[in-house]
Amino acid sequence: MSLRLYEELFIVKPDSTDELVDPLVEQMTQLIVKDGGNVQFTEKWGTRKLAYQVGRYLEGYYILLRFEASGATIKEIERRLRVNDLVIKYLTVRLDEEMKWVEKRKKRREKRAARKPQVAAPAAPAAAPGAPGAAPGALGAAAPALPAEPAVPAPGKPNEPAANAPAAAAPAPAAE
Repeated sequence: MSLRLYEELFIVKPDSTDELVDPLVEQMTQLIVKDGGNVQFTEKWGTRKLAYQVGRYLEGYYILLRFEASGATIKEIERRLRVNDLVIKYLTVRLDEEMKWVEKRKKRREKRAARKPQVAAPAAPAAAPGAPGAAPGALGAAAPALPAEPAVPAPGKPNEPAANAPAAAAPAPAAE
C-alpha cells in the first residue's frame, strides 16, 4: 500500500461556527493518521461566495486539507463527507499524479535535447593582427569581409548632382 499526495477541499454551510467545523476537520485528520497517512497542513479559508448556487446556498465556508494517504482512506473520507449534513460540496485532487506527469515531460525534453546536434555559439571576433589591442605577432582570424562600395554612386534627386559624385566632374583649379 503506497501513500499518495492528495488535497481535499470541502465547503460547509456558511452559517457554521468554528465549534461545528473544528470537530469535522479533527475527525478527518484522525482518520488519515489512523490509516497510516499524515496531514501536511490544514487551511481554513473562511466564508466565500460560491461560483453558482449549491442547494439554497450562495456562500460557503472553505476548508483545505493536504495529506498523504492510501486509496482506501480516500474512499472513507469521501463517504464521511457525503453523509455529513454540514458539508455542501467537496473535491479530492491527487497531486502526485500531476507531479509524475511533470517529471515525465521533463525527461522527454532532456532526451530530445540530447538527440539534437549541439550548435556551437559564435566566437567573439578576434582583433586583426596589427590592430590596436592585438597581441604583437598574433595571427588572429581575418575580419569578415564587408560589402564593397558601389561602383556607381547612388542616384540623387532629379536634376541634382549626386552627393558622392566623382571629383573629375568638378573643374580643376588652373595653376598659374
